[in-house]
Amino acid sequence: MAASAMSARAGSPDRLTSISGARRVVVKVGSSSLAWAAGGIDDVRLGAVVTALAPRQLAGSDVVLVSSGAIAAGLAPLGLPVRPRDLATQQAAASVGQGLLMHRYTEAAAAYGITVGQVLLTSDDLVRRAHYGNARRTLQRLLALAVLPVVNENDTVATEEIRFGDNDRLAALVAHLIGADLLILLSDVDGLYASDPRRRGAERIREVRDAAELADVRVGRARGLGTGGMQTKLEAASIAMSAGIPVVLAAAADLAAALAGQEIGTWFHPSVNKPAARRLWLAHATTARGRLHLDAGAVAAIVHRRSSLLPAGVTGADGRFVAGDPVDLVDPAGTAIARGVVAYGVDELPGLLGRSTRELAATLGPEFARELVHRDDLVVLPTAKGSATARRSDG
Repeated sequence: MAASAMSARAGSPDRLTSISGARRVVVKVGSSSLAWAAGGIDDVRLGAVVTALAPRQLAGSDVVLVSSGAIAAGLAPLGLPVRPRDLATQQAAASVGQGLLMHRYTEAAAAYGITVGQVLLTSDDLVRRAHYGNARRTLQRLLALAVLPVVNENDTVATEEIRFGDNDRLAALVAHLIGADLLILLSDVDGLYASDPRRRGAERIREVRDAAELADVRVGRARGLGTGGMQTKLEAASIAMSAGIPVVLAAAADLAAALAGQEIGTWFHPSVNKPAARRLWLAHATTARGRLHLDAGAVAAIVHRRSSLLPAGVTGADGRFVAGDPVDLVDPAGTAIARGVVAYGVDELPGLLGRSTRELAATLGPEFARELVHRDDLVVLPTAKGSATARRSDG
């Protein structure tokens, strides 16, 4: 559907009901909404975020705040005029700034009698199942104690996470992790636009019913202190929608209005047909540790028949992974068509590939008569829909 048609729709009739009835809310705020352009936290804007959240928390809702800003807060104390480009200096700035950021949140929340708790996460905390469970238990306990968790990436030790997207994807995954009823993504613009919002005549898209409606929308990346931009917010919204969580994308100044269910920003409807939690985790929370290269028959079996992956359909492997790691399954053209948890390490595979499970059981023992990736530990990726190999192999 064209973006202009989306923007003309009236607001969703169930929007107010969904927002007012949300018992567990995740709000994400980025650096550009908290910091001065030259670096350093703007206490007025940070205080406004806490002021908007406090009534919801005090009324009995569970509220989680995913907040960027550690690096921005560390610039001025280190005498850095702009956000550094090199990873080591970013990590140093985050180390200095994270404490300052939490101090500001602690003081602002204390004015309402609210206690805040710091939760620092890396991708491993949402990829490794044991860590995933620990993160969930910690957040659940903080919420049970009426604490406002302030979540941020652990930028002092993160590598790829520090460039990840201004915590947008992290916010969507945290919302899924704790079973949130609502995700609010705050931006420095007042919603999603069909074109550059700085141009005259640009139309705000008032609601999105399906992620497929976003195919023709073109947005930009962040500038200045921010690292994500609108693209990462749309990716985060798509993750939450697929998990059955509605999303509001709005300006940071409109947080109170968004929490009140007013018709501001862009409303993303939750998907009715949400995937199993494990499959959503595989598709969005994991980072592949390697790749398994599939022949055309195996691609068709996985994409169209939702089969397990057997050794006979694999032509090669690369990467550094062990049994239990997530890996991408790629077609002959090199396109990732699925992701799954592999049953063998990369060092074990050379003697297994291209052979049937019957042959492996006869020559190596019955313990080898099993799948490389079981269908219960496998999710087909959206890129598979465009796989020429999969289309040809399906007849």
